[in-house]
Amino acid sequence: MSQIRTLLQRMFGLVKHHVGTDQFGNKYYYIPEQRSWTGQTIRSKRMIEAVNPKEIEYEVGNIPSEWKAWIRGRRVDPPTIEEILRNEEYRKMIKINADEVQQKEEIRREKEYEEGLVARPIRTQTKGHASATYYGKDDLSSEPSSTANTFQPGGWLPPENSNKKK
Repeated sequence: MSQIRTLLQRMFGLVKHHVGTDQFGNKYYYIPEQRSWTGQTIRSKRMIEAVNPKEIEYEVGNIPSEWKAWIRGRRVDPPTIEEILRNEEYRKMIKINADEVQQKEEIRREKEYEEGLVARPIRTQTKGHASATYYGKDDLSSEPSSTANTFQPGGWLPPENSNKKK
């Protein structure tokens, strides 16, 4: 059997074993350690054959996290479709529970604000940076407020009627 495999490797290149397919149609392969026709040892690899091989159209989430873990060698055995579906349901339940907790927290916080137990946060609007010459000013002037040595971006606006094409 190993002689046939060696002959096939020399004739057709690397031998890869299909280990599974995910719900998106991506195929996963295992390439065992092999020797090339020149006698070099090629390390074993795990690879994916994407259903949509265009790199531009790849998006996060097109490969299940269980398969990512297998590809990177974080797990020994490839995942089963049942495991992937079970984990997907679990992640949905976690998200639903987190949303419920957040809604309860918002209701509790609003009740505390109404009862006066907690002060509402003050929302301030900061215009510019404190080191800028125009900090805290409502309107920017058309008069220069800095020289070339102390230039502050945004510290000066050109006059309204200067250099306008008529």
